[in-house]
Amino acid sequence: MADLMNNDVFLAFSTYATIVVLKMMFMSPLTGYFRITRKVQLKKMLQTNPDVERVRRCHQNDLENIIPFVVIGLLYAFTGPDLSTALLHFRVFVGSRFIHTVSYVLALPQPSRGLSWVVGMITTFSMAYRVLTTALLL
Repeated sequence: MADLMNNDVFLAFSTYATIVVLKMMFMSPLTGYFRITRKVQLKKMLQTNPDVERVRRCHQNDLENIIPFVVIGLLYAFTGPDLSTALLHFRVFVGSRFIHTVSYVLALPQPSRGLSWVVGMITTFSMAYRVLTTALLL
């Protein structure tokens, strides 16, 4: 464990993974906030509100994208990538998720949300490619 704490790539991954996981966790209270401010009753789940549903779908999208980033990013950190390349991957992914959230919650016109999603997916696939090629070369 002490060796990991001396690994700059692992420390960078830990930082950026923590940021996006906290962002994802923030979406639950944000959904609650929208339910309260839009006066959507919690007991009557038949009643929906477009704003509440937008935030809920954004949270679902986070779950579908951030969890793979955390798993693949961890494996990627163990492949020994160059620090600058790893930082680029981590920062681009984190930035894309924040842009995606702002675009989704504020209902900004497309293609802002779609492009930010694609950028995050390409980043995760790039790390996955590195993991697979490194593993296959062993």
